[in-house]
Amino acid sequence: MRLDKYLKVSRLIKRRTVAAEAAGGGRVKLNGREAKPGAAVKPGDIIEVRFGERRISVEVLSVDEKTRPDSGAAMYREISHREIPG
Repeated sequence: MRLDKYLKVSRLIKRRTVAAEAAGGGRVKLNGREAKPGAAVKPGDIIEVRFGERRISVEVLSVDEKTRPDSGAAMYREISHREIPG
Protein backbone atom coordinates (compact mmCIF):
# COMPACT_ATOMS: atom_id res chain seq x y z
CA MET A 1 0.00 0.00 0.00
CA ARG A 2 1.17 3.54 -0.71
CA LEU A 3 2.45 5.53 2.27
CA ASP A 4 -0.04 8.39 1.82
CA LYS A 5 -2.96 5.96 1.66
CA TYR A 6 -1.73 4.06 4.73
CA LEU A 7 -1.47 7.27 6.76
CA LYS A 8 -5.07 8.09 5.82
CA VAL A 9 -6.58 4.61 6.29
CA SER A 10 -4.85 4.13 9.65
CA ARG A 11 -6.12 7.57 10.75
CA LEU A 12 -2.63 8.85 11.57
CA ILE A 13 -3.48 11.74 9.23
CA LYS A 14 -7.11 12.57 8.45
CA ARG A 15 -6.87 13.37 4.73
CA ARG A 16 -4.86 11.69 1.98
CA THR A 17 -3.90 15.00 0.38
CA VAL A 18 -2.47 16.19 3.70
CA ALA A 19 -0.64 12.86 4.07
CA ALA A 20 0.83 13.25 0.57
CA GLU A 21 1.93 16.82 1.35
CA ALA A 22 3.54 15.71 4.63
CA ALA A 23 5.46 12.89 2.92
CA GLY A 24 6.42 15.09 -0.03
CA GLY A 25 7.57 17.82 2.36
CA GLY A 26 10.04 15.63 4.24
CA ARG A 27 7.98 15.30 7.44
CA VAL A 28 7.55 11.50 7.15
CA LYS A 29 10.27 8.87 7.45
CA LEU A 30 9.89 5.21 6.56
CA ASN A 31 12.44 2.92 8.20
CA GLY A 32 14.68 5.88 9.04
CA ARG A 33 14.70 7.45 5.56
CA GLU A 34 12.64 10.30 4.15
CA ALA A 35 9.80 8.77 2.19
CA LYS A 36 7.79 9.89 -0.81
CA PRO A 37 3.98 9.56 -0.84
CA GLY A 38 4.15 6.52 -3.17
CA ALA A 39 6.59 4.51 -1.03
CA ALA A 40 5.38 0.96 -0.32
CA VAL A 41 4.37 0.18 3.27
CA LYS A 42 4.36 -3.37 4.64
CA PRO A 43 3.98 -4.96 8.08
CA GLY A 44 7.07 -4.47 10.23
CA ASP A 45 7.95 -1.06 8.77
CA ILE A 46 8.60 1.87 11.11
CA ILE A 47 6.95 5.18 10.23
CA GLU A 48 7.95 8.45 11.90
CA VAL A 49 5.73 11.50 11.38
CA ARG A 50 6.57 15.04 12.48
CA PHE A 51 3.57 17.23 13.40
CA GLY A 52 5.01 20.68 14.15
CA GLU A 53 6.55 20.34 17.63
CA ARG A 54 5.60 16.65 18.05
CA ARG A 55 7.06 13.50 16.61
CA ILE A 56 5.39 10.09 16.64
CA SER A 57 6.89 6.73 15.66
CA VAL A 58 4.76 3.70 14.90
CA GLU A 59 5.32 0.11 13.80
CA VAL A 60 3.07 -1.10 11.00
CA LEU A 61 1.13 -4.18 12.17
CA SER A 62 -1.21 -4.65 9.21
CA VAL A 63 -1.99 -3.15 5.83
CA ASP A 64 -5.73 -3.20 5.20
CA GLU A 65 -7.25 -1.42 2.21
CA LYS A 66 -10.37 -0.48 4.14
CA THR A 67 -11.03 -0.20 7.85
CA ARG A 68 -13.81 1.09 10.02
CA PRO A 69 -13.20 4.52 11.55
CA ASP A 70 -12.82 3.05 15.03
CA SER A 71 -10.35 0.32 14.01
CA GLY A 72 -7.64 2.35 12.24
CA ALA A 73 -5.44 2.37 15.34
CA ALA A 74 -5.28 -1.44 15.25
CA MET A 75 -3.14 -1.16 12.10
CA TYR A 76 -0.13 0.16 14.03
CA ARG A 77 1.61 0.12 17.41
CA GLU A 78 2.94 3.38 18.81
CA ILE A 79 6.64 3.15 19.59
CA SER A 80 7.31 6.68 20.81
CA HIS A 81 5.64 10.03 21.08
CA ARG A 82 7.73 13.03 22.01
CA GLU A 83 7.94 16.80 21.89
CA ILE A 84 10.77 18.31 19.88
CA PRO A 85 12.77 20.70 22.08
CA GLY A 86 12.59 24.25 21.01
